[in-house]
Amino acid sequence: MTASPPTVVVFGSLHYDIIVDSPARPRKGETIAGRSWYPKCGGKGGNQAVSAARHGVASAMIGAVAEDDFGRTLLANLGSRGVDCRFVRTTSGASTGMSVAIFDSDGDYGAVIVSGSNLSLSGADVANAGELFAPGNVLVLQNEVPDEANVAAALAMKAAGGRVILNAAPARVPSQALAASVDILVVNGVEAELLAGVPVVESLEGAMAAARILSRDYPIAVVTAGDKGVACVTGAGDEIAIEAIPVVLVSTHGAGDEFIGMLAASLARGEALAEALAQANRAAAALVSAPVS
Repeated sequence: MTASPPTVVVFGSLHYDIIVDSPARPRKGETIAGRSWYPKCGGKGGNQAVSAARHGVASAMIGAVAEDDFGRTLLANLGSRGVDCRFVRTTSGASTGMSVAIFDSDGDYGAVIVSGSNLSLSGADVANAGELFAPGNVLVLQNEVPDEANVAAALAMKAAGGRVILNAAPARVPSQALAASVDILVVNGVEAELLAGVPVVESLEGAMAAARILSRDYPIAVVTAGDKGVACVTGAGDEIAIEAIPVVLVSTHGAGDEFIGMLAASLARGEALAEALAQANRAAAALVSAPVS
């Protein structure tokens, strides 16, 4: 029996992550002795789908993995976390996407991704998952798959009467076709600088200034400012500023994906924008202060 269309649909990336714990991140030409490493199922798309499911909303993933151990592990993880992965395609054309993230003693990190099978996503994957594009559903996109694939997914959800969230990460300027189909843009300071064309000071005021510029092109622009908070400006000129919640930082890894997952879940439940942003802010704060697992 076919399941009812989920509420949050994530179209995007799946990566098998190698997490390295190190005293510092190496400079050019430098070798550092790390303390430990461990594997983790990730990719912005996969993390966001798991987050939405964890916060009580039906969640589905549209993506691609390869016929390898990494791909099988990622599929098993999605299933065990309550994510509908019927539309995660297995391909023999490339290896499964993966990443290496190096964490320093301050809990911050740098990462390198190898996209692999994620780059094979296309409009055909959107067409194959047509039942997921339905009125009232929320589509989540990121920049770890081809822009044209994102365009196809966004157009399908808009045509069906759903909403589209674009997490423009990693930093990449969306095509005009994609930007025109986005309801909510979510970026961090680095991404906001690229899209807004102005330096973003690491402050809530700087994030708000960038959000004002981005709201000229997007119905809702959200700029996250890490430990400073979240700024949001709508095309109608409404502004929402949310201070960060003080926490003892353990790790920033996955904070943005947790924010997106909770935001999508809250909006799918019918929460007002301000409340959805507040819930997302709280969820991200809880994640970065939790022990790494």
